[in-house]
Amino acid sequence: MREKYQSLALTDLKEIAKSRGIKGTSSMKKADVIEAMLALDEKESQNAMPAVQEKKPAAQKNTQPRRTAAAHRSESAQNGKSESAEPGRTEAAEGKREEKAERRTESREAQKAEERQTENGPEHRNPARIVRNAGSAPAARGMERKGVRRFTQTQQTAGQAQNHIQSHSQPQNVQYAPGTAASAAVAQNAGSAPSGSAAAQNEAAAVQISAEEGFPAELDSGVSANGILEVMPDGYGFIRCANYLPGENDVYVAPSQIRRFGLKTGDIIVGNTRVKTQNEKFSALLYVKSINGYAPEVAAKRCSFEDMTPIFPEERISLELSRSSVAMRIMDLISPVGKGQRGMIVSPPKAGKTTLLKQVAQSVKTNNPDMHLIILLIDERPEEVTDFREAIEGPNVEVIYSTFDELPEHHKRVSEMVIERAKRLVEHKKDVMILLDSITRLTRAYNLVIPPSGRTLSGGLDPAALHMPKRFFGAARNMREGGSLTILATALVDTGSRMDDVIYEEFKGTGNMEIVLDRKLSERRVFPAIDIPKSSTRREDLLLSPEELEATGILRKALNGLKPEEAVDKILDMFTKTRSNTDFVNVVRKMKIL
Repeated sequence: MREKYQSLALTDLKEIAKSRGIKGTSSMKKADVIEAMLALDEKESQNAMPAVQEKKPAAQKNTQPRRTAAAHRSESAQNGKSESAEPGRTEAAEGKREEKAERRTESREAQKAEERQTENGPEHRNPARIVRNAGSAPAARGMERKGVRRFTQTQQTAGQAQNHIQSHSQPQNVQYAPGTAASAAVAQNAGSAPSGSAAAQNEAAAVQISAEEGFPAELDSGVSANGILEVMPDGYGFIRCANYLPGENDVYVAPSQIRRFGLKTGDIIVGNTRVKTQNEKFSALLYVKSINGYAPEVAAKRCSFEDMTPIFPEERISLELSRSSVAMRIMDLISPVGKGQRGMIVSPPKAGKTTLLKQVAQSVKTNNPDMHLIILLIDERPEEVTDFREAIEGPNVEVIYSTFDELPEHHKRVSEMVIERAKRLVEHKKDVMILLDSITRLTRAYNLVIPPSGRTLSGGLDPAALHMPKRFFGAARNMREGGSLTILATALVDTGSRMDDVIYEEFKGTGNMEIVLDRKLSERRVFPAIDIPKSSTRREDLLLSPEELEATGILRKALNGLKPEEAVDKILDMFTKTRSNTDFVNVVRKMKIL
C-alpha cells in the first residue's frame, strides 16, 4: 500500500485522507500523510477482521471490476486451502483476511476517487490516477495519462471561464461524465482481463480517449471558432467574430492555452469549441487548429514585432493602373509610396480625401494582390462605410469601421485591435497596408477616453491623448527581417477647430510621406485637388528610378515661380495628354520646361 500511496499526488493524498477523517492534512508533508493513511488502514483492517466473512459477497462485488495481482494470489490461497491438510487451515484463513482487508481498502479509495472526479469535474485529475492504480502495462499507462491530462486541462480552463464570465453561476458536471466513464471502463478492462491482454486493451482505450488531440468526442461540440483574439489584462482571452468587437458569439480562451501557444492580441484563431451548457454564457475553446493560417507549433516560434529592425522603404507600391485616374499617377511620381511608408493625407473638408483613399485601396488591391489591406474608418458616416465595403472586396481586404454614432471607447477598442492584427501579420513576414480615415478623429476619441493628465494644450487637447495615436501611426515601418507595415492616414485641417490644427502639427514631423489637398482647387472643381509643390516623400531616391527622379526634379524647379493653381493646371494638362507615367517622364525630360 505504501507504493500505491507514493504514486499519488500530494493533493490527491490529502483529499483522500480528509475524506477518511484524518485531521490536519493541510500542513502535513507527503510522508506524514502516507504514514497516517497506513496507520488508519491497519486500524481498519483489525476492526474488519471479525466481520470479513459476513461482508465477503459485498467485497467481491466491489473488487470485481478492479481485480489485481492480489486477487490472483487470493484465488491461489483458496485453492491451496482446499487441497492442504487441516493443520494449515488457520494460516490460510489469516492470510485471506489480510488480503481481503487490503482489497476492501483499495476498492474504497478507488470508489472515493471516482466519486470525487464526478462531483468536482475540472478540479481534480483522478481518472489518470485510477488508471495508474489498475495495474496496466507501463506503455498503456503513459498513453492514458497523456490523453486524460490534456482533457482535464481543458476542463480546468472551462471552469475558469465561468468564474470570469458569470459570478453567480457554476458549470454543470454532465459534460465531464464521459471522461470519468471512459477512465472507469479502462480500469475495469485492466482488472478483469487476463494479464497478457490487459496492456492491449488499455492501449486501445487510451487511443480512443486521446482521439482528436486527446479530447473525447463527447466534449467536442462540432462548432468551429474562427476570429480574432483579444487577450484581457487578467490573462484569459476571447475570440471576437464581428468587426473585432465583443458579441454574444464570442469564444473563451483559457490562460493556459494562451501561454502554451504564445498567443497575442490580434491573432486569428481557428479551432473547435467545447459543448456549451445551459449556465454558460460563452463557449470555451477546446483545441487550436491554426494560428494566422499556420500550425500552432510554427506560430509559437515567430519573432516579436518589437524585436524586428525598422529600415527605410526600399520597394515601391505601384499605384498606376492601365486606366487609373490622374491622382494615382501623380502620387506615383510626386509622392511615391513604398512598403513600410508612414504617410499622411492632409486635407480640409470636402477636398476629396475619402475618394483619394478609395482609389489608393483599389490600386493596391489590383497591383499587389498578396498585400493584406485593412481599411479602418473611424468616426465616419455609415453610407461611406457601405460604399467602401461594396467597392473594395477581396480575400486579403478587411474593412473595419466605427461610425460617428458610436462611443469613443468603441473607436479606441477598434483601432487597437486593428494595429495588433497588423503587427501579428508582420511577424509572419507579410506586407500589410492600413488606410486610416481619420487620425484626427481617432485622437479626439482618445482625448475623451483617457484620464486627465492635468495639462491642456491649446484647443482643449490633453497631451496624454496623443500617446496611443502616435503609437498607432509609428507602428508603420519596413522590416529588415522581412515584412512591412504601411499606414496612410488622413488628417483634417482648416475645420475651424483649433484642436484639429494642433493634432496635425503634432503628427506633421512623424511621417515620411505627405500629400496635401488644396481647398481652392476643390472649390474650382479641379480634381484631384493635390497641392503638388507641398506634397513629397522622404528618401524618394530609394523608390524612384533615375529617369523618374530626374523628371520630378525638373518639375519642382519649374513650379517654383508659379502659383499653386497655375502649376497644378499645367501639370494636370500634361498628365491627361500622356497615356502612362513612362510617357510623361520622357516628355518632361525632353522639354525640361513647362
